[in-house]
Amino acid sequence: MTGTRALIFDFDGLILDTETADVRAWSDIYAEYGFTFPLESWAQIIGGTGAASFDAADHLQTLLGDPLDLETLQARQNHISHSFVFQQPVLPGVMDYLHTAKRLGLKLAIASSSPHSWVDTHARRLGIFDYFDKVICADDVGAGRTKPNPDLFLLALDRLQVRKNEAIVFEDSPNGVQAAKSAGIFVVAVPNSVTSQLSIENANLILSSLADLSLPDLLNKVK
Repeated sequence: MTGTRALIFDFDGLILDTETADVRAWSDIYAEYGFTFPLESWAQIIGGTGAASFDAADHLQTLLGDPLDLETLQARQNHISHSFVFQQPVLPGVMDYLHTAKRLGLKLAIASSSPHSWVDTHARRLGIFDYFDKVICADDVGAGRTKPNPDLFLLALDRLQVRKNEAIVFEDSPNGVQAAKSAGIFVVAVPNSVTSQLSIENANLILSSLADLSLPDLLNKVK
């Protein structure tokens, strides 16, 4: 790499642990019907829906063999999951990275497969929105072009006005890592309690938490 000039962060599961909340909510609902939630199928859409179209509500209906009110079921899952999410703080190490990046004069961006209505709301609630120079979301790329497609990261590079070898991406999911690698960017995988159960390949570095390695030490590793 040349000198690092920018850090690009995923949001769900990397800054805020929303994925555990989603899985917990669906697992509870599936259990009520006597089924086990299929994490391996859900894994295909964690971090982005560009690779699969798994629908948990529709899948549960298929398992049950009887029609369900899918809209009501999805709304219930959203309510349960969101109640969990609103109790979550920023994940460990994130604030140290943001503070240090600002001190070092690095550019910062979020690149998320979620919409602005979700990311911006939670980033503001957590008090971190203004740390970021750019926030790139699903709304900003074409339909079906979220991760594992590279579009979000390529757009982040363009808006930050940096080259791919001047950035580091932080991701928690296989879809996110694949997207970063497809964009040609050095990627650090930081799996959470859900994505740590998945196979994450091709990351340049894997950490159990951002708290495990300081940003200056990371920058020394990628020179």
